[in-house]
Amino acid sequence: MTRLGVRILRVIASAALLVLALSGCGIVMPSSGADGSRTIALLLPESKTARYEAYDRPFFEAKVQELCPECEVIYANADQDPAKQQQQAESAFAQGISVLVLDPVDSSAAVTIVATAQSYKVPVISYDRLIGSPELAFWVSFDNEQVGALQGKALVERLADQGLSSGNIVMINGSPTDNNSRLFKRGAHNVIDGSAFTIVAEFDTPDWSPDKAQEWMSSQVTQFGDSLVGVYAANDATAGGAIAALKAGGVRPLPAVTGQDAELAAIQRIVSGDQYMTVYKDLKQEAEIAATQAVALLNGEQLIGESDDTNGIPTTLLTPVIVTIDNIMETVVADGFYTVEQICTPEYAVACAAAGIQ
Repeated sequence: MTRLGVRILRVIASAALLVLALSGCGIVMPSSGADGSRTIALLLPESKTARYEAYDRPFFEAKVQELCPECEVIYANADQDPAKQQQQAESAFAQGISVLVLDPVDSSAAVTIVATAQSYKVPVISYDRLIGSPELAFWVSFDNEQVGALQGKALVERLADQGLSSGNIVMINGSPTDNNSRLFKRGAHNVIDGSAFTIVAEFDTPDWSPDKAQEWMSSQVTQFGDSLVGVYAANDATAGGAIAALKAGGVRPLPAVTGQDAELAAIQRIVSGDQYMTVYKDLKQEAEIAATQAVALLNGEQLIGESDDTNGIPTTLLTPVIVTIDNIMETVVADGFYTVEQICTPEYAVACAAAGIQ
């Protein structure tokens, strides 16, 4: 054997010994997911909005378990921190996941996560919020522009029902880093801008923070006071902040306030008359579609959306529903989202009875 051949054998032997040593220490090189791994990562954006921990995560995990008992779900919540979400994604890749289901904190920043997933050959499902990347396997959400239009329509119609033909409205939009916020805002403007009412101020709420929404609303109460006839709040958390500011500022009666997500606290505010409406989205259906598609990807199946493709991405957009005091029983109660007992605690018992919620 030549000297070169001996050297090559020594290098191969050394590499083999290194692999054995690393294995003995429990250090495993990251898997691309192409080795038969049955692991799915679910990365959600924040916990200030009640839906993610209370509904999206458990619904998703339960459906994966039903469809694929041997599958493992790795879960992490980014607490509205895009850098933290990036780290969580990198950790998931290092654990050898096969599929990533990602609801981005920042729809633009998450493009980097998708690019990294591509290098690991891990397909990405964009969950709820659309990631600004064409390299997605699937997107499931709601018709978010329609959500904003429903909110705007409900608000304008409520004011007309109150006999108002003019008045001031303020808009509390969602986080500027959330692509859905842009769609909610556009849908709402499409309705309100053509109405008889005037938008006198508008605020994009950082991180969807109820505290920041309340702080901003307080400044608007000081400036506009009782001239406000309506508040467009993009979701129930910001609606709660706005209502707290209105009450603290002594605004009576409260103007009509919109919301979204059908949070339990919002349903109770609707029962008590503090909030006019919310938008109910069937989160169970959304989470189960995402889980079903994730398992399909594990099985090498081709994904097909039920809506038109979005920039070539298979897409399913679900239909949102307006909830007011008049249809609580037919929506969130009928679907098992809440029970009457959960809504009608002693504090709300009289208002529930008056609304026929029993």
